[in-house]
Amino acid sequence: MTLQQLKYAIEIAKCGSINIAARKLFITQPSLSNAIRELETELNISIFQRTNRGISVSVDGAEFLGYARQVVEQTELLEKRYFNTKPSAQHFSVSTQHYAFSVNAFVNLIKEYGNNEYEFSLRETKTYEIIDDVKNLRSEIGVLYLNEFNSKILNKLFKENNLKFTKLFVAKPHVFISINNPLSKQKVVTIEDLRDYPYLCFEQGEYNSFHFSEEILSTLSHKKT
Repeated sequence: MTLQQLKYAIEIAKCGSINIAARKLFITQPSLSNAIRELETELNISIFQRTNRGISVSVDGAEFLGYARQVVEQTELLEKRYFNTKPSAQHFSVSTQHYAFSVNAFVNLIKEYGNNEYEFSLRETKTYEIIDDVKNLRSEIGVLYLNEFNSKILNKLFKENNLKFTKLFVAKPHVFISINNPLSKQKVVTIEDLRDYPYLCFEQGEYNSFHFSEEILSTLSHKKT
């Protein structure tokens, strides 16, 4: 096992693709595949699960990569201390649904910690991809909306992928309307009041379903635009 092999494995997990990782590492795909295969043979584990749809990090691989990152980071600190070289910036990525508060929190994080030691990345994406990003270590944190309609299926996915859901806060539904809208004269707006109005929802791709929608109104029958 070499330090270079550890860096290779970390880059593949980050990219989610051996081909993409090979291009970024400036080596051929076969050479990278052989290096990882030799590492897996030496460790007697499968770091990555290979399917027709690509690769993903295995349970054993997730544990290994956690240790590998520590080794690489400590090595870079040693190089900085004794060879006066600047270590590579650490990566911190967040995958989230389309929430303004996530963007605001992410901006505040960058302001607080700056970008000298970290490379920050924010991915606004779909429910399934958020879970997949965190599972395969492409993101450290995923931000999702859990409600009574989707909690059963999402909690099942969390358990299957060895992920932990931590509640940030309880979000109340909000309706933003024009002052010229008849509903603006009401003190309270119910879901039934909104039934005849068109609404927009975020596309969830091939995994689109009632369970993966973050809009509470998706449980009703509406006219869509």
